[in-house]
Amino acid sequence: MPVKEVLLHPIRRLKSWLEGFAEKPYAAIALFGCGFVEASVLPLAPDVLLIALGVTKPRKSIFYSLVAVAGSSVGALVGYYVGNLLFDLVGSRLLEFFGAGQQFRLLLQEYSVNAWLVLLLAGFTAIPFMVFTMAAGFNATIDPATLFFAALCGRLIRFVPIGILLYVIGPKVKYFFDRYLGRTVVAIGLLFILFIVVARYFF
Repeated sequence: MPVKEVLLHPIRRLKSWLEGFAEKPYAAIALFGCGFVEASVLPLAPDVLLIALGVTKPRKSIFYSLVAVAGSSVGALVGYYVGNLLFDLVGSRLLEFFGAGQQFRLLLQEYSVNAWLVLLLAGFTAIPFMVFTMAAGFNATIDPATLFFAALCGRLIRFVPIGILLYVIGPKVKYFFDRYLGRTVVAIGLLFILFIVVARYFF
């Protein structure tokens, strides 16, 4: 088997698996679950799965984005009560494990200034969303209704534009990927090598 085929074989298998997975009824459930745990107990951003499903099924990408919004918004309430009722037992240990204690303390201060704005911008920071929700629940810093609706708006701002973008350009991306799989993989590989070289040289 040619070297090119050896290299592309696992990529083709992954692509086929994603296409098959997108057809399953539990694909949306898995995406909902990613959004749920991201907002409650685990910094597992659903963006990767959302984009993968959106590229595979562009016509369903807006639906997928709304599923991510729903999962993350419901998970925000769970994260709230982890911070409110289970902070000593669960919340503090999660923050320590993920090294997010300083971010948690910063958010407690920021919430006192403008909680709505902080939650609206949560999706555009490097801070895991679960830290936002736990901080909201800690000593009832924010009431749960405010958290839910602010989180809902913030998640809409974050995920729906991705869904719309995939709806518009997804078919072209899928066509390009299907037709030029080999070149795409090579280009990504070269960019990765270039990134490593530049990073080592400058840092």
